[in-house]
Amino acid sequence: MDRHLDKYKNKAAIIFVPEPESEAPVSLTYRELYVQVNEFAALLRDFCGLKAGDRVTVHMPMVPELPVTMLACARLGVIHSVVFGGFSGEACGMRAADSGSQVLITMDGYYRNGKLLDHKAGADIALNIAKKEGTTVEKVLVWRRHPGQNASATPFVEGRDFWVDEILPRYSGEIVAPVPMDSEAPLFLMYTSGSTGKPKGCQHRTGGYLAYVTGCSKYIQDIHPEDVYWCMADIGWITGHSFIVYGPLALAATSVIYEGVPTYPDAGRVWRIAERLDVNIFHTSPTAIRMLRKSGHDEPTKYKYHFKHMTTVGEPIEPEVWRWYYETVGKGEAVIVDTWWQTENGGFLCSTKPALDPMKPGSAGPGVPGIYPMIYDEMGEEVHAGSGKAGNICIRNPWPGIMQTIWGDRERFVAQYYAKYCKDTNSKRWQDWPYFAADGAVLAVDGYFRILGRVDDVINVAGHRLGTKEIESACLTVPEVAEAAVVPVVDEIKGRVPEVYIVLQPDVQASQEIVDKVNHVIETMIGKIARPRRILVVPDMPKTRSGKLMRRILAALSNNMATGDITTLANPDVVESVRVLVQGKEAVVLQEGPEDLKTFGANE
Repeated sequence: MDRHLDKYKNKAAIIFVPEPESEAPVSLTYRELYVQVNEFAALLRDFCGLKAGDRVTVHMPMVPELPVTMLACARLGVIHSVVFGGFSGEACGMRAADSGSQVLITMDGYYRNGKLLDHKAGADIALNIAKKEGTTVEKVLVWRRHPGQNASATPFVEGRDFWVDEILPRYSGEIVAPVPMDSEAPLFLMYTSGSTGKPKGCQHRTGGYLAYVTGCSKYIQDIHPEDVYWCMADIGWITGHSFIVYGPLALAATSVIYEGVPTYPDAGRVWRIAERLDVNIFHTSPTAIRMLRKSGHDEPTKYKYHFKHMTTVGEPIEPEVWRWYYETVGKGEAVIVDTWWQTENGGFLCSTKPALDPMKPGSAGPGVPGIYPMIYDEMGEEVHAGSGKAGNICIRNPWPGIMQTIWGDRERFVAQYYAKYCKDTNSKRWQDWPYFAADGAVLAVDGYFRILGRVDDVINVAGHRLGTKEIESACLTVPEVAEAAVVPVVDEIKGRVPEVYIVLQPDVQASQEIVDKVNHVIETMIGKIARPRRILVVPDMPKTRSGKLMRRILAALSNNMATGDITTLANPDVVESVRVLVQGKEAVVLQEGPEDLKTFGANE
């Protein structure tokens, strides 16, 4: 913020669009943002006693107070850990405990699909969970959605819970000098699901992360100070951190924040916002594109907006969806960059450079400047361009935006991202430690990478990464459930959704009540984003003779794909009984299926 005050202090930094159309958009200039961030930083420092290196968990919806909170933390050198607002109180509490946060910052409520939801209710649950895990959160700061009102029915705990707007006037006009931090000092933690039940805190550095997101915003997003830029991601995920807050604001752009659902109250909402605000750079996910296409195929043609640039991010996009995005949303005028990257990466890894590289529907493109991707097979041999063979995409070199470590678990960091293709575990040379992304890919003869999806036990649901083990662990908290397996299923809108298989304890009869209990516990412990398509009660799971549960076979059954060789199973007969439960009497099997589903569970 400070760097823009001389030239851009009266320019809009953030435009907040509330979900109710009866509420007008609210603009924060760079000067207003600067004032608000300084005042809140003073509150965090003096009222909460926070200092550089302390951790704060932030559980907030898409409102301008969220970037204010993040930037106030950064100003003090306090490490912020933002938890996606759609996650449950339990999920928030687990992350607060893992990070050792002293303060939780939340909001009383927010709008979603036309309803004002009680968000503060999750805070009590989060603090109870954190306490069970050994972390006591001392203070809860609650932002207010509407001045003078309370959107939450949850009572305040005296001495612990505080309204921000009641404390903030004490710090009116206060300026806090930014605490100088080493470029390697942690800036934030971003928790992401992994292939084990425990979410992992990706630790990002101050200097390298900011340099990398700023470079990606400038050279791949083509963001300039005069642009009105709208990224439809949630700030609770890495895309929102990087390309709603840090990247665009570093370049003095105007960044749009929309509170609610893109199709509320109708399919034209997004395009009305774009028209009213004169948005010229648009950034969203294939899931959102598919949803907008389905709900209003010709809707964009009714509005007079004009994009110069559009981004797609978070998951592979189908060529026919890409073409609708280009022709109907972009009106044949906008360049598209189909970016590939991950929470751990801090910025784009593969993308075309706008107006320099040819666009190719369904293909992420080459490595961005400074990134050198390659594909290895399972034997560690390089898969060359034009071979048509799929393999595991890796990055051969380090780069400024790469995460530093997993918070509190360096061994897991090395094992998960670097051990698979390490050439010499004693080596200090980066050349011997390629980064393993756990995504499958194919490299075309033109040097463009097509990303195929996850190869580990992570399901990409509408761009949100959900660990199968995390969902399975939730299922196993239901006393009647003896075993649980979670697999991805193709979904027309979200790309992939979870499907749950459960085996009940001996002498327990299957019932709708048990299925409802499992559904409830998944939504409670993780959030509604993890809601399964179906919960299937089966007599047994396909297992190897060593007792390993074969999720790839269940994934094949759920997606009507060929199960492959099952003769090595300890219980091959169970596959047919499960198939009948899933598909019915008549088998409908597709020999081919999406690459990520064919390789799902490959690490079993």
